[in-house]
Amino acid sequence: MVRNMFRTGFLVRASHTLLTWVVTLILFLHDTDLRRYEEQGELLLPVLFFLVVVLSVLFYFAVSLMDPGFVLTDTVESVVQDLQTSDEEKDLMIPQTSTHRLRRCGFCLLQQPMRAKHCQTCKRCIRRFDHHCPWIENCVGERNHRWFVVYLLVQLLALLSGISASDSWDLWFRVNGFLLAALGVVGVFSVVVVVLLGCHLYLVSINCTTWEFMARHRISYLKNCGHEENPFDRGVLCNLWDFFCICRTVMWEQMYHKQSQNEA
Repeated sequence: MVRNMFRTGFLVRASHTLLTWVVTLILFLHDTDLRRYEEQGELLLPVLFFLVVVLSVLFYFAVSLMDPGFVLTDTVESVVQDLQTSDEEKDLMIPQTSTHRLRRCGFCLLQQPMRAKHCQTCKRCIRRFDHHCPWIENCVGERNHRWFVVYLLVQLLALLSGISASDSWDLWFRVNGFLLAALGVVGVFSVVVVVLLGCHLYLVSINCTTWEFMARHRISYLKNCGHEENPFDRGVLCNLWDFFCICRTVMWEQMYHKQSQNEA
């Protein structure tokens, strides 16, 4: 299983890297503004574009290889002993507060912190789970979510930098028909990245994860709240500040309990 996951991750990352550099080479080697700037000795824009592409690749590997926030396994053995005589592993609940109970994961048998979820692909529980991204072949969670958003920003900048306006697209396509494929790839990826970036910035601004937004009615700590109520929302500015600038682990249970007390 681990070997298969490694192979899949290697193929996905290798394909992304290969596609990135193939498109970049096409833009530099064919009749484009980048090549004309280079031939005229105006190297500032070509160098900046190349650096942005390199930065996007570095961020891609950073978010795809880093720990997304795996829940530690230091208590697994004791949990297994406690559950050996039980037939209700997936329903076992751990009392935590008067308003919410933490549970044991029925798959890896760990006590899940609030906002954590088990990923079926990674076979691990992830703190502040957002989603499993097949593009990076890794989960997006508490530790790499901010860097995933930064990566999307850099990737969008690289994609848009590869698109240049022209007064004669018909002539451009006749002379550079081979570049149509590259432009199509850049255009499609630009749309995808814009949509992803917009969705994530919106969710970050309200302190909500993709999983919580999509499955609110199934999540125990949210389904009993009001339809538009979010116990973790501290306002747009505070949410953005906490997301991008606070690197410590957040105790969501305390925030949830405090919000419940304020409402009471």
